[in-house]
Parts: sequence; structure tokens; C-alpha cells
Amino acid sequence: MRRETFDILFLVARPAAGKSEIIDYLTRTDVEERRRRFHIGPFEVLDDFPMLWTWFEEDAILRRMGYPGLHTDEEGYFKYPYLWHLLIERLALEFQKRERDRPPDQEVTTIVEFSRGSPSGGYREAFRHFPEEMLARGAILYVRVSYEESLRKNRLRFNPDRPDSILEHSLPDEKMERLYKEDDWDDFTSADPEYVEVKGVRVPYAVFENEDDVTTERGEPLGQRLEVVLDQLWAIWSRR
Repeated sequence: MRRETFDILFLVARPAAGKSEIIDYLTRTDVEERRRRFHIGPFEVLDDFPMLWTWFEEDAILRRMGYPGLHTDEEGYFKYPYLWHLLIERLALEFQKRERDRPPDQEVTTIVEFSRGSPSGGYREAFRHFPEEMLARGAILYVRVSYEESLRKNRLRFNPDRPDSILEHSLPDEKMERLYKEDDWDDFTSADPEYVEVKGVRVPYAVFENEDDVTTERGEPLGQRLEVVLDQLWAIWSRR
């Protein structure tokens, strides 16, 4: 039976670009309207930030106990570059477990949210760590903002009382510059205006332009732009 909604939607961008705000907007939208306008009905979210934050918390506990951190150094950077890829592998594993436990006739969109800068291997390396099955069923929505806009919004959303919050966590400026100033999206997608090829799989993509920040207010300008971009992506995904 032909699906009426996206199967897997990879939602990627720089930090604070608007990914979580888009998800929040979709959550607040009636399911039938969401299905009609955005090709997303019931959905689940997989985000690597909670996994990452758990590592930070564990390392802080270990240091209080007098032991070195397992994942990060004293400045909060990963000890081993491959940990970035472990997060992607964990997202894939979580998807497989949820898929195993879901009724076979239940149509759900899985939104997979993450950010990657060039120093960690960028999107080109990150997507190589998803299994071919997920890539073949997926489509990518990239939220485009400049580094300067990402930095501005990252500062604005900081809530020191809720550093573990999806919508209110933030990075220090130095980490933003070191990890996310350089972004390989344009290089990653330069070969084709509609598809990226990963491990022999052609994955459709579309770009949501957000330099003018329509996501913070979560109003109808966001809905209108999202509808247009996801319609374009749906057309590509449907003929894959």
C-alpha cells in the first residue's frame, strides 16, 4: 500500500537554526491538517542531543567521584572523534528497536534530528553511519542559516536553569565556532539539486531557508514556508 506520509525525515541544520521549533510547530498542528499540508501524520522524534547530554552528565558525575570522564575532556570536547559517529549509530539502533515494536499496519513518520559541523566529519560522514534501509526510506530537510544567525539564536535561547532542554540548551561561543562554523552541506549536495548519494542510495533532499527566522514565532509564516518546501520534497520522495 502506498504511504500517504513521509517514512523517515532527516531534519538537519546548524544548532539553533530552527529544527526543534519546526518539530514543536508540527506537534501543535492537528494531525489531519499536518497530514494534508506537510505529509506528516503521527510522528516520533529521534534526537541525538539527549544522548549527548547524558554523556556530559555521566562525565560530570565521574569527575565528582574522582575519575576521568569517559567521553569528554575537561573542556567538554569529545576525547575521540568517532563518538560523533557513535551517536548516529545509536539513532539508527533506536529506530530499529522502535520499528520492531510498532504494529505493522501503523503508519508513523520518524523525524531524525541532528547537527554536524565539518570538524566532526560533517553530513557526508554522518549519513554514512545510517544503515541502507533507513537511507532508502528517508528524505532530508536541511534548515539553512548562516553561522552568524546560528550563533545569534544560540545565544538567545540559552536558559541556565534548563541546560538539558531541547528548546533551551545552548553552546558557548567558542564551541560554536570550533564545531559548527564550517558546514559541509553545500559540498555534500553539490552533485545534484534533488538527491545526495550515500552508500549507493539516492536520498532526496530539500532546503528550508530560515535566515529571516520564521521559526521562532511558530506562526503561519512558518507553516506556509514549511508546506511549500515539504510539498517539493514529497514530490521528489514519491518518485524515487
